[in-house]
Amino acid sequence: MLAGSIFALSGLQAMRRQLEALEGSGERMPVLFLGHGSPMNAIEDNDFTRALRQWGEQLLRPKAILMVSAHWLTRGTHVLTAEKPRTIHDMYGFPDEVYRIQYPAPGAPEWAAEVQQMVRTTQVLPDESWGFDHGTWSVLKWLFPRADVPVFQLSIDYYQPYEFHWRLAQELRDLRQRGVLIVGSGNLTHNLRMVDF
Repeated sequence: MLAGSIFALSGLQAMRRQLEALEGSGERMPVLFLGHGSPMNAIEDNDFTRALRQWGEQLLRPKAILMVSAHWLTRGTHVLTAEKPRTIHDMYGFPDEVYRIQYPAPGAPEWAAEVQQMVRTTQVLPDESWGFDHGTWSVLKWLFPRADVPVFQLSIDYYQPYEFHWRLAQELRDLRQRGVLIVGSGNLTHNLRMVDF
């Protein structure tokens, strides 16, 4: 566990240096991948959550955030178009405090429509019924605690190979130049029953 925290922090420190280099340079927004860990990180004060909070203070304020969460797997590619997305508590077995968390950021339906127009690899289907799953709110609550930046999510088509997603990402890259922060959230492994904290 400690080794994982040290690795995460060293990675965050390296990204911090890169973000400092971007600040004021007029460069495009970064793309982030965050291993969000256990939903307990949403309520705990630990090295990881403190690093995320500090990092969020250093990020340039984006016009919107495009989240790609490992917890929204679909057949086909979907984009969240809701104006006021709900907070989804898509996990079980955690303290009540975790289930009381709300992340009331506004949606970004205009950016979602933009994504539908940009992507040529596949049809991007609008979805108003999804919301912010814990892969989204558990990291954004530390990066942007005021929940005042518009957020929308893009699903992962579980039935497509890596190459499909690579091409899709290439089609979305211009969003960065236009002030959209793209964040991938997931983990390399996901068997919390095997972890001994």
